[in-house]
Amino acid sequence: MNNYYWTFLFLILCACNNEVKVSTAEGTVTHISSDDYMNTVVDAYLYGYPLLLMNYTKQLGTNAITPHPTLPRAPINQLGHYRKFPDHTTTAVVKPNVDTYYSIAWFDLTEGPQVLHMPATERYYLLCFYDAFTNVFANPGTRTSGSDELDLLIVGPDHTDIDTTGYTVLRSPTDMAWLIGRIETYNDHDGSTVVRQIQDQMSLIPHSSIGDSSYVAPQGTLFERAAQAPVAQMEALSTEQFINQLSLLMNEQQAANYDQQLLDRMAAIGIEAGERFELPTDNFILTQKLKAIPSVVHKRMRKRKANPDPAFMKNNWTIITSKLGEYQDDYLIRSYVSFVGLGANLAADAIYPFTTVDDQGETLDGAQSYTIHMEAAAIPPVRGFWSLTAYNPDDFLIEHGYDRYAINSNDSLQYNDDGSLDLLIQAEPPTTLSESNWLPVRDDQEFSLTMRLYWPTDAILDRLWEPPSVTRANK
Repeated sequence: MNNYYWTFLFLILCACNNEVKVSTAEGTVTHISSDDYMNTVVDAYLYGYPLLLMNYTKQLGTNAITPHPTLPRAPINQLGHYRKFPDHTTTAVVKPNVDTYYSIAWFDLTEGPQVLHMPATERYYLLCFYDAFTNVFANPGTRTSGSDELDLLIVGPDHTDIDTTGYTVLRSPTDMAWLIGRIETYNDHDGSTVVRQIQDQMSLIPHSSIGDSSYVAPQGTLFERAAQAPVAQMEALSTEQFINQLSLLMNEQQAANYDQQLLDRMAAIGIEAGERFELPTDNFILTQKLKAIPSVVHKRMRKRKANPDPAFMKNNWTIITSKLGEYQDDYLIRSYVSFVGLGANLAADAIYPFTTVDDQGETLDGAQSYTIHMEAAAIPPVRGFWSLTAYNPDDFLIEHGYDRYAINSNDSLQYNDDGSLDLLIQAEPPTTLSESNWLPVRDDQEFSLTMRLYWPTDAILDRLWEPPSVTRANK
């Protein structure tokens, strides 16, 4: 018999093998159905997706290379400030905003608690703190804290014997934590004056160095591969590489109590903190399916983004008003939100309606012109401010030759006599409408639109308000 026969017979035998032999770290050998094995690895991938993405983003955000003017980099436990709005070259995170100057810090709380000082300011701001799994564990700012100065003590899960007198204590569930601070910024001139003064009064130092005039902030670390966008690095990982990186990070970051059921399932197939994982070799078809997980997950995420769940849609805009920043054990939503917009705020702080299609369900295309008409009563009801930003298919700002990436309610917008508002999205500048009402795109590229509604009212949170339709102007 020739080799083709044996190959065919081998594939048939593998297809009939519905069990996988698993050896645990303790040396126990068990058998598990291939379906259960596959489902567990997929769930582990979704569980770990935000954790790995956070780690890659941390490497980029703390990389000790020459700073980019629109990408603040600072070593661990130090502040990095935007001194200019991001542009099309900013690829550290997807969907960067051009409404606020960021002040960013990555924490390693194994080194001890850190003290962040925020000066008093009447300017709208938000300091959003995320644990290693992208859950929001604190959100001081204008909405929650008012305009008075703050001294925040950021504490890891294992530090208890600390003098907290005079501090607002923020306890992180994990030793890795991320601060995304946002200060309302009208334009780069406003940023270089008013906002910069606020940022310069902010400080971050170890609690152990309070009062120590000799304290010198440490230098950063160089990560050779950190120049690549984090999502691209994620997608390039094989399933085995992903799980092994997850295993290392699980050894460093504390899981929540609600994760235990999944962690038990993962441990049953050998996915454990600090332990080496290898794909099974006794089931060929299962192994090929396991290898395909990164590709399939990313394709499905992109498909979901392009074809959102109708339950979350209004006028072809996707509006998520629940679970943002507080996902519990909904690992699917948590991983998806990380993919489309890492660092989402709590819904009470900001809502992000987004769309990839017009009112007829057709994909937004820069070769067309689009209008958004807002009746006076339909202008976003927010206590903060709102904006509209366009993004390219990779969710980065669009390279189009104009220094304009968003329309902001603080702009000098041209309102109609009845108080309504018309916005124009197209490649060329308008001829009959103020350029303040114009959002540039490229005529050779599809795009998406994202609204940012800062400090939304109950009308938005309760889904009573509907974002206005995106209408093709030259159909």
